[in-house]
Amino acid sequence: MSGGMPAVSALPEIERRTVAKVSWRLLPLIVLIYFIAYMDRTNVGFASFGLNREFGFSATIYGWGAGIFFLGYVIFEIPSNLLLERNGARLWIARIMVTWGLVAGAMAFITGPVSFLTMRFLLGVAEAGFFPGMILYFTYWFPRRYRARVVAALFLAVPGSNALTAVISGALLQLDGVLGLYGWQWLFILEAVPSILLAFVVLALMTDRPAKAAWLAPEERTWLEDTLEAERRNTVQTHGHFTLQQALTDRRVLALAAIYFFIGTATYGITFFLPPILKSLKLTDWETGLATAVPYVVGTVGMVAWSWSSDRNDERRWHFVVAGVIAMLGLIAAGPMLGSLWSLTAMSVAAIGLYGTKPAFWAMPGEFLSGPAAAGGIALINAIGNLGGFVGPYVLGWLKDATGTYEAGLYFLAACALASATITFLAVRPGATGAGRGGTAGRPAAATERVRPETV
Repeated sequence: MSGGMPAVSALPEIERRTVAKVSWRLLPLIVLIYFIAYMDRTNVGFASFGLNREFGFSATIYGWGAGIFFLGYVIFEIPSNLLLERNGARLWIARIMVTWGLVAGAMAFITGPVSFLTMRFLLGVAEAGFFPGMILYFTYWFPRRYRARVVAALFLAVPGSNALTAVISGALLQLDGVLGLYGWQWLFILEAVPSILLAFVVLALMTDRPAKAAWLAPEERTWLEDTLEAERRNTVQTHGHFTLQQALTDRRVLALAAIYFFIGTATYGITFFLPPILKSLKLTDWETGLATAVPYVVGTVGMVAWSWSSDRNDERRWHFVVAGVIAMLGLIAAGPMLGSLWSLTAMSVAAIGLYGTKPAFWAMPGEFLSGPAAAGGIALINAIGNLGGFVGPYVLGWLKDATGTYEAGLYFLAACALASATITFLAVRPGATGAGRGGTAGRPAAATERVRPETV
């Protein structure tokens, strides 16, 4: 290991000032956007209470509907990310937000299983490319030393959104009967509005590249562009120049995709089924919302701590492996505790592990991909990984119908978390890339040890 990151006070003034400006300008907006996107993606977990009463959905049908979102997402993800790279993030992200808002609101008017499955699929199509687009966008604006933390900032929207969605959705379900609409209809309609409104905020505030950032001083733009360009050159010198086709077939990219598939399966299985699992505690809709928020709050704290440790130690592999094992242990412990408040404690432990894997993981692709190769490679990783968003809910729902309990499903998700940790341990190797920190930023480049994905 290298000696870790230098203290903040040791960084050049221009670096501190530039990164602070970029962070305050972009991160709050991006986190808020992803927060709203995740709310529209996962609020079906709370709507399921009313949908199941209204249409008699089985756990299998619900799990199929929750997961089919990701089939639409996966099919259109790579084309969407390539269009973002070509046309710029500002217009493309605004387009995504408007279309997903319209489809999310239209969920209120489903009439049965067929329309439910259709609208969930179309919601995935509408949102395709948003998350990998943001990961790619970070490579345009943040030097490598900051990326685990900015990814963690983005992922704050996930447990944070799940926690707040739990509270808000529980409250919106109480509107049942107002203006002749069911509570689940109000939930879909009102939670879709912010995404459409925020599209106009994106058009006003988001900037495609540092060269267009009039809100940065000339010397700050120069420092940032020079630093990022030096890192891109170093990436090409160290790992070679990847074409888009090479990135889509590179074994390191495929290894990362497999890792993300398994951790995604475990994560989304819990995301969509935690509300009905906790409903078995005989809680009201409102109490279920509050209880569901607890693991996500705990997971948020763990994720932030994990990201700072990963960046400070310039280490990704072991941070992912340990987090994956923690997730596995929490899910295994939750199985025999179902029906008691102890299951909530076990789920909170699992959430620390599940969300702790994310910052370390998404710092890895940028270590060897850049340009269009990064756009395609990151999209492929996320696309394959998000197939886990289909597999997790579907298998969990099927096992619930087959066994009458969620216990077997939790053990399946625990096995997926272990698989992701095992592949990471075997397929990701620490290696000295010679990547200098700072490049042309005005301080000497120092050889540092980085985690470099290599398949065995």
